[in-house]
Amino acid sequence: MRWLSDDKLNHLRSVVSQPDFSATKYTFVKELGRGGMGVVCLAEDRELDRLVALKVINTPEITDDLRNRMIREAQIIARLEHPGIVPVHDAGTLADGRMFYAMKYVRGSRLDEYAAQGASLRDRLRKFQSVCDAVAFAHAHGVIHRDLKPQNIMIGSFGEVLVLDWGVAKIRDDPRSSAFHQTTEGAVIGTQNYISPEQARGEVDQLDERADIYSLGAVLSFLLKDQPKVSKAAHAISAKATATAKESRYATASDLSADIGRLLDAEPVLAYRENAFERTSRWVGKNRFLVLLVLAYLLMRIILIFTSRR
Repeated sequence: MRWLSDDKLNHLRSVVSQPDFSATKYTFVKELGRGGMGVVCLAEDRELDRLVALKVINTPEITDDLRNRMIREAQIIARLEHPGIVPVHDAGTLADGRMFYAMKYVRGSRLDEYAAQGASLRDRLRKFQSVCDAVAFAHAHGVIHRDLKPQNIMIGSFGEVLVLDWGVAKIRDDPRSSAFHQTTEGAVIGTQNYISPEQARGEVDQLDERADIYSLGAVLSFLLKDQPKVSKAAHAISAKATATAKESRYATASDLSADIGRLLDAEPVLAYRENAFERTSRWVGKNRFLVLLVLAYLLMRIILIFTSRR
């Protein structure tokens, strides 16, 4: 008897677990990722001749709850038409009964991978501001993400920023959110180190947009942690966003984005009160060219005074 190697066994398992797209217009290319409930595959749309990302439920035993979750996630993403949110193209059922939906295929890197490639602090902050703007758009449409983290943020090939994985999102003031995601009192949804204290306590019914703001603050902290020269103002923005009491956080993601904008423009931020020395240093840094011109003028005047006395 010949024993199969581990590599061959793993290959056989992957082939068996591959979704059957034979009844659809899609051709399987490769698996992109796998989670507790679903698998994401790269597939070719034969009709439109383009690559798409297909999310498929892992189990063929589709319960009403799983079906509702899948439909709900697709509906949530479909209603959020924003450049920073991956659009849904299609939805359907495979030959084996599993549900799927098709999304735009994003080429690029996750935010944590992008940061590891040596992105500058200024570029990180610009990308983070784009994340805030996408989340603010979702909040304006009553959607709370609930699982924001670097792994759920993509930086595309052209620098575009996209917020992914809305599978546990909650629609504000909609009781169906709890039912579809089994988010009963005491259940914890989200990722450790990125979820708010109230979310960690399982206070699902009390969650609002400020839970996402806490997660955004944790993402900002991640982007700042390996940078050598980070201002006190930048740390203060992260600290305000991740305040234990949600009343002490930024009221909206737009407010957080605005403070990042002030930081980038060398303006005073709302999260930090500067002393006189810091105000002067910031002004000099922002007006460096003007300061150099004045210094050059003064130097020339001094030289002229000394030469005229000879």
